[in-house]
Amino acid sequence: MTKEKRAGIAPGVFHKRQRSAFLAGALLCSNVHGMNKNTAEDIVRRATAAFNSGQPDDARQLCERGLARAPGDPILNHLLAAVLFSQGKIQSARTHVETSLAKRPDNAAALLLAARIARAAKDFGGALTRLDRLIAMAPQREMFLEKARTLDQAGLRPQAREAWQAILDVVPQSTEAAARLGRLAWEDGDYAAAVTLLERAAAGDATASVWFDLGLARQDLRDYHGAATAYRKALELKPDLAEGALNLGVALQESGDLDSAMRAYVEAYRLRPQTFGTIAMALTSAPHGRLWIDEASLRRSLGG
Repeated sequence: MTKEKRAGIAPGVFHKRQRSAFLAGALLCSNVHGMNKNTAEDIVRRATAAFNSGQPDDARQLCERGLARAPGDPILNHLLAAVLFSQGKIQSARTHVETSLAKRPDNAAALLLAARIARAAKDFGGALTRLDRLIAMAPQREMFLEKARTLDQAGLRPQAREAWQAILDVVPQSTEAAARLGRLAWEDGDYAAAVTLLERAAAGDATASVWFDLGLARQDLRDYHGAATAYRKALELKPDLAEGALNLGVALQESGDLDSAMRAYVEAYRLRPQTFGTIAMALTSAPHGRLWIDEASLRRSLGG
C-alpha cells in the first residue's frame, strides 16, 4: 500500500504544553513597588496555587489585581504571562513576559518562558536567540530540549536532527528525542532506522503519535501485523484518532484480514466521514479488496 493511501499526522501534534514548568524559578517572592510586601507575596502565592490547581482564570484575575497597583512588577508580569500562555493568548503573554524581562533581563525562568512563547508565535529566530543566551548562562537539559523543539518546528532539519541526537547521546532514555529522530528517519525514507528509534521510544511512556509513527514505519517495511499492533496502541491512547483507524484498516487489509479491516474502516468513517475517498481507493485497488456496485452501497457498508 502506498503512502498516498494512508493518513499522515503532523509532527508533534500530540505534544502537551507543561503548565507548572512556567512557574518554576523566581516566583517565590515579590518586590511590588508601592504595595505592602505581605500583600504582594500573598497575591503571588494565591495566583500560583490557583494556576497549579487548574484554575487559570482565578490566577489571571489575581495577577491583574496586583498589576493594577504596580504595572511594572516583574514577578506578577511573569506569572500572568505564564497563565495567558497556558490559555493560548500568545500575544498578551508575550507582552507581559517582555515587561518582566525589562526589569530582570537575566532571569532564566522568564527567558525560557519567553522562548516558548516566541516559538508558539512562530518567531523561531527570537526563540533561538533567547535559548542560546540561556544555554550560555547556565546550560540545563530543558533548554536543550526546547532548542531542539524550536529547530524542529522551524523546519531546520539538519540542525534539529543534530540537536535531538545530542540529547539522545546524553539522555539515552529520552522518549521525545528517540521519537523525533524516528519520525525524521521515516520522512527521509530510512524505514529500518525509523523502526529502531520508534520502538526505543515506545518502550517508555509513549504518546499516541509515537505508536502511530511506528505503525507507518513498520507498514513501509511490509510488517503489516506489527503495524496493526502499533495502530491499535495509538487508538487505545487516543480513541478519536481517525488516521489511526484508517491506517489500521489498510494494514489489516494488506495482511489479508479483510473482515477486521472493514471494522477499522467503519470506525475511521464514523470518526471522520471525509476518509471515505481513501477507504474506497484502498478497498478497490489492493490485492485483498472488495467491489461495490456503487458509492451508496459502500457508504451503507460503512454505516453512512
